[in-house]
Amino acid sequence: MQLTNLWNEIENCRYEMISLAMKTSLSDIKVIEISKKLDELLNEYDDSK
Repeated sequence: MQLTNLWNEIENCRYEMISLAMKTSLSDIKVIEISKKLDELLNEYDDSK
């Protein structure tokens, strides 16, 4: 995946996580799942630099 595409996916995931957390809570299972996905994306981005 190109870095630009990966970065866009990271930003989308971050936005989704924040939006959902504002509607529910930080401990909501879906927020935690998105957070884990975001961690994976950030690690992938870091590894590809």
